[in-house]
Amino acid sequence: MRPIKVARAAGTGASVPVECCQICGHEPLDNVLSLGYMPPVNQMVTIGQIQKQLPWFPTNLLHCRKCELVQLGCVVDPVIIFPPEYPYTSGMTKLLRDNFADLYAESSALLKLKPDDLAVDIGSNDGTLISNFQKGGHRILGIEPTDVGDIANSRGIPTIKRYFGTAAAKEVKASHGPARVITAANCFAHIEDVHAIVDGIIEMLAPDGAFISESHYLIPLLDTLQYDTVYHEHLRYYSLHSLKHLLEMHDLEVFHARPIPSHGGSIRVYAARKGQYPVQASVAKMLSAEPRGDAMTKRLDTFRHDVVLSKLRLLSMLRDLKEKGARIAGISAPSRASTLVNYVGLDEGIIDYVCEIAGSLKIGKYMPGTQIPVVDEAKLFADQPDCAVIFSWHIADELAPKLKAKGFRGQLMTPLPVPRFL
Repeated sequence: MRPIKVARAAGTGASVPVECCQICGHEPLDNVLSLGYMPPVNQMVTIGQIQKQLPWFPTNLLHCRKCELVQLGCVVDPVIIFPPEYPYTSGMTKLLRDNFADLYAESSALLKLKPDDLAVDIGSNDGTLISNFQKGGHRILGIEPTDVGDIANSRGIPTIKRYFGTAAAKEVKASHGPARVITAANCFAHIEDVHAIVDGIIEMLAPDGAFISESHYLIPLLDTLQYDTVYHEHLRYYSLHSLKHLLEMHDLEVFHARPIPSHGGSIRVYAARKGQYPVQASVAKMLSAEPRGDAMTKRLDTFRHDVVLSKLRLLSMLRDLKEKGARIAGISAPSRASTLVNYVGLDEGIIDYVCEIAGSLKIGKYMPGTQIPVVDEAKLFADQPDCAVIFSWHIADELAPKLKAKGFRGQLMTPLPVPRFL
């Protein structure tokens, strides 16, 4: 079944509008929120390079009343969104490393994995997730379209560099056999034709195999006002209802689901062919807690109102600091920081620089859409600005004590869900 009517963006170098639901094909869709036009979060200009025109694309959220999917209103060519020089590496974040270790421990016990079982990770990045299966003694394979896959291969983590689809799935199955486990962490909501992706997963999946997805979860996104996670990589914002609807269209059954803390609140979902595994109570528990219908519509209306107020409050706090002559830095440059910086209207006149830990591929570049430089965090302790805004606010409790212990003496601020000083 292919309900999507939107034209394919791949290879066009442009964007195309979403005219009906990406899962069920329902139309029209309700407009939830517009953040205006935004630059691609992973196109970062090198410091000192002559400024050039970069593409900016509309960033608006839409809601499907039929399957409850919240989704982005345009699809941008993946070549733009995931350039070969993609600067994100999942292994840089301790929370993610711990989460992926937990995923392996949980799935290994739940599925009773055997040494010869094959685990395949879609969007495997630097191999951090799939390496846990490798350490557990299983056969592994990563699939990653960007040059970050070279990092995995250099670490002895077998990775093929290509976009995932049915053709790639057939090649993997022919070369390696069916997969007992297929994972897709923080990428299952990113790929344009999600039905083709599920077809590819089923093509690779062993009869008793399980597909495990981790995606940003709509409910904590709304509850903690995470408008900063709205950008062009993220085409879909799943509730369990919408994800279950999608998988059931392909005769896959959700048999376990639970919230996880990564990325400020995500959902881990296990699915398999119907009847293969007993459905756990966790599924009904999560479904019953999610708003639907009119309740969801009201919740989205409240979200839109609160986003505007949050922006105004953050600007007010920063204005008060600047009027006192304060120098302000940023802490960390995750993709979500690009949305926040550009939506709120921050520039190098407000934020002097943004710090990243040593080894980050973003050091030496400008924040997307701005001339705010990204620098090694050593500058923070040498320079001692008056205030630092923690753009990775969802892990502020982890970062703040470390920054203080390393000698930062200024104020620390988190921009979301409510702008405040720590």
